[in-house]
Amino acid sequence: MKNFYDFAISDWQQWVRDQQLPAYRAAQIYQWSTRGITTAEEMTNISKDLRGRLEKEFVFGGLELVNKLISQIDGTTKYIFRLHDGNIIESVLMKYKHGYSVCLSSQAGCKMGCTFCASTGAGFGRDLTAGEMLAQVSVIGRDCGQRIGHVVIMGIGEPLDNYDNLVKFLRMINDPAGLNVSLRHISVSTCGLVPDMLKFTDEGLPVTLSVSLHAPDQQIREKLMPIARVYPYEELLAACRNHIEKTGRRISFEYTMFRGVNDQPEHARKLARQLSRMLCHVNLIAANELESGGYKSSDKKTMQKFMQILMQSGINATIRRELGSDIMAACGQLRRSLEECGKQ
Repeated sequence: MKNFYDFAISDWQQWVRDQQLPAYRAAQIYQWSTRGITTAEEMTNISKDLRGRLEKEFVFGGLELVNKLISQIDGTTKYIFRLHDGNIIESVLMKYKHGYSVCLSSQAGCKMGCTFCASTGAGFGRDLTAGEMLAQVSVIGRDCGQRIGHVVIMGIGEPLDNYDNLVKFLRMINDPAGLNVSLRHISVSTCGLVPDMLKFTDEGLPVTLSVSLHAPDQQIREKLMPIARVYPYEELLAACRNHIEKTGRRISFEYTMFRGVNDQPEHARKLARQLSRMLCHVNLIAANELESGGYKSSDKKTMQKFMQILMQSGINATIRRELGSDIMAACGQLRRSLEECGKQ
């Protein structure tokens, strides 16, 4: 069966023609994808006969809410969903001064094998469809009763490893007749799949490209991220410069700080040299100390000094505000407890 959320307006226009229905039905059906519905019965302005046809042909309950955890510190909410085939994903709702943002997953699991990430040990299930990504935003928006104005694709999975579905999702969520989220309010994260980065640049989509760098050189990056053995540090930075030159948009570098690994002043100075004269922003992140991992987070004083060195070298840098720490909602912690959720 097809996923209801996978259909763009053009798909519904073709579907109603095939069903010999009036053309206006396409927009009427499509608008429900913005409302987070999970059954055809919720489509109250559509006849019972048509709802029955839709129910027979489409999966509506593609996201079953397994658990919802709300941070007592800042209200950040983590959603644990079960997909129709039993795979488990997580999404996070965050509230900022500028509005509500959803961090969504692009895959059930991840193949990249980063040594500090909880998703690594959980194995890989499959790619998510564009509709399954869209549904995360739509269902969460309905649950919280708020318009979602910002999206970060930084949850479970490597977005560019699911390239076609990612691009389709971006076009769907930007559709004025749909959720109408501005592409300029969307960030796409990648650990550095260089060929896909080059291809993505040529798509001309004005999203923010966020690159998980986490190291000042090739040697340290290889220890943290196996993908560095395939796409070396200099090759990755060249792809970043290409993106900046062609799009005119600033690159965001994610830099998780691990005590004694990549957080010393010499690391900061080396990173500043690597990024010299590049239109970029460095987002310094306190590491999440997983029970199964050997990494410790840098302390606040070390992170402040690191940031100061970057800024004194002309590199724009900030320390990311930690959200949802009491519900394991931060980067690298998603999917930590999914094995237990899958047994429920």
